[in-house]
Amino acid sequence: MREQVEQALAKIRPQLQADGGDIELVDVTDDGIVKVRLTGACKGCPMSQITLKKGVEKIVLKEVPEAKAVEAV
Repeated sequence: MREQVEQALAKIRPQLQADGGDIELVDVTDDGIVKVRLTGACKGCPMSQITLKKGVEKIVLKEVPEAKAVEAV
């Protein structure tokens, strides 16, 4: 499942990088929780939680049905 999550994140990464940010996969738990770290401009952005839930989580859950949620660490 980790490789599938990496592929999903690769689809999102160009949009984040265009705004000076990025995303890094930290862990995928046995119960399907995807843990990520927002970096660069995304790290301190007040909109980062919206980006995480409405953008990153939406795409990851669509691409990786086994994933249950995406959390920032």
